[in-house]
Amino acid sequence: MAANPVDLRFNDSDLVAAVDLGSNSFRMLVAQVVNTPSGTQIRPIDTLRETVRIAAGLTDNKLLGNDAYQRGLTAIRRFGERIRGFDPTRVRAVATNTLRVAKNAPQFIKDAEEALGFPIEIIAGVEEARLIYIGAAHEVPAVHGNRLVVDIGGGSTELIIGKSYEPRLMESLYIGCVSHSMRFFPKGNIDAHAFKEAELAARREIQVISGAYLKSGWKQVIGSSGTARALADLIAENNFNPESRANGTGGLITRDGLRAMKKHLLKYEHVNQVELPGLKDERRAVWPGGLAIMIAVFDELGIESMEVTDAALRIGVLYDLLGRSQHHDMRYVTVEQFMQRYDVDREQAHRVGNLAGDFLAQLPKSEFESRSDNIALLQWAANLHEIGLSISHNGYHKHSAYIAGNADMPGFSKNDQARLAALLIGHAGKLGKLANNASFHDWRMLFCLRLAQVLCRGRSDGDLPKVKISEHDGSYAVSLSKDWANEHPLTEFSLQKEAAEWERIGRSYKVGLK
Repeated sequence: MAANPVDLRFNDSDLVAAVDLGSNSFRMLVAQVVNTPSGTQIRPIDTLRETVRIAAGLTDNKLLGNDAYQRGLTAIRRFGERIRGFDPTRVRAVATNTLRVAKNAPQFIKDAEEALGFPIEIIAGVEEARLIYIGAAHEVPAVHGNRLVVDIGGGSTELIIGKSYEPRLMESLYIGCVSHSMRFFPKGNIDAHAFKEAELAARREIQVISGAYLKSGWKQVIGSSGTARALADLIAENNFNPESRANGTGGLITRDGLRAMKKHLLKYEHVNQVELPGLKDERRAVWPGGLAIMIAVFDELGIESMEVTDAALRIGVLYDLLGRSQHHDMRYVTVEQFMQRYDVDREQAHRVGNLAGDFLAQLPKSEFESRSDNIALLQWAANLHEIGLSISHNGYHKHSAYIAGNADMPGFSKNDQARLAALLIGHAGKLGKLANNASFHDWRMLFCLRLAQVLCRGRSDGDLPKVKISEHDGSYAVSLSKDWANEHPLTEFSLQKEAAEWERIGRSYKVGLK
C-alpha cells in the first residue's frame, strides 16, 4: 500500500496523476488541484486510455501471455512519457483483478514500474471497491440516504453501498466483461442458451451478497466506468428505452432497456454480425459478457434504473491521494471552481441569487416541488449566469448556457446540467426557444431569475425596491412602488419590456405600480 497521504499538502494548480491498470483497459488521468472556499476539487486536464485486454491474455495456468504482457508494457511506456518529471507524491498507480491473479504479475509489475517511472500497487478487491465508491461519490449528485455503486470491469465487478462519501458495504466479485465473454461466448459466438448460462452464473455470484445489500437498501443507484457507460449510450442511441432518450442524457440504464438490448443481440450468431449504432469495435467482443452481468445485477438486486458516471477508480485514487474527501454536496465545490475559472463578479452573482431566492420564497410550494433543491439550483444559476462574459458580451447568456450544458461538472447529473443550462439560456433575451421546449418545466424559477437580473442591472446593493410577486396558472404579477419606479425610469422600462416578452409566449405578466 502507498504511504498514508493525509499529511501531504497540495497547492492550488498542483498537477496529480492516477494510473489504473485494469483487466480490459489501462487508463491514466492527469488533473489539476483546485482549492475553493467550499473545498478541494480535482479538475481533469488530460486522459489516456489503451484497450489492452490483459484478462484475455491469461493462460489456463494463470500466466499473463507474452502478447498481453507486451501490449501492457507498450501502453505503460506511453503513460510514463506523459508524467515524466512529476513529483512521486503526486502520482498513484494501481493494478486490479488480472494482476491480482496472474502468477507472473510480480515480474510484470517490476517491468511496468521501470516503464512508468513510478511505483505500482496491486490493490485488493475491497480496496478497489472503496476507491471506486469515493470516485463516484465525488462525481454524482448528493443523495439523502444510501447509494449503491456498481462497477463492472474487465475481470471483476465491484458493488458498494455507502452514505455520503463513506463506503459501508464493499464486495468484489470475480465476474467481469472480459472474463465472462471469454467463458460463455468463446470466439464471439452467441446463442440464447449461452446467454442464459452467463446470466445465471453472474446471479449465483451476486446471490452471496444480495441479502445483506437488500437489507441495507439504497435511494440511488450509480453505474460507474466503461461497461455501464457503454450500455447507457447504446440504450439511448438505439432508443431501447424511451425514458433514456426523453431526458436527453444518454446517462440512464433501465431494466427495459437491457432486455431490449438482449433481444437485439440474440438475433445474431456472432458479435461481428451485430449491427447496432454506437457499438464501438473495441467493445464489441466484451459487450455480451458485460450485458449479461448487468442484467444479473438488475434482476438479483431488484433494480429498475441506474444513473451512470464516467468517474470511478481513477477519480477515487486522486481524492484518496489528496486525503481530503469532501463532506458536503460536491456541486457547491464545482460552482465555486467555475466562478474562479471564469472570474465571476461574486457580488453581482450573490445579489441576483439572493433576490431570486427571495422571489421564489414568495410563491407557494407546489405539491411535488422539492423547494430546497430548486433554491439550490436557482442559486447556482445566479452564480454562473455571467460565466459567458469570459467569451463575449454579445449573447453572453448563450455562452453561459453552452458551458454549463457541456462542461464536466462533478456532482451534477446530466439532468441537473440540462436544467441549469436552460435557466442560463433563458435568464436574458427572448423566451421563444424555451417556450417550444416541451421538456422545460422550470418557468417559476426562470421568472424569479429574470426579474432579479432586471432589478440588479445597476450592480449595487443600495436602493433596491420592495417587490411583491404572485403566480397563478402560469401567469405572473409584479408589484412595486410607483414612486420608486418614477425615480428609476430605465428599470421601469425594462420591466415593461420583460412583461411584453412573456406575453409574446402566451403567459400573462402584469407590472403593478402602487
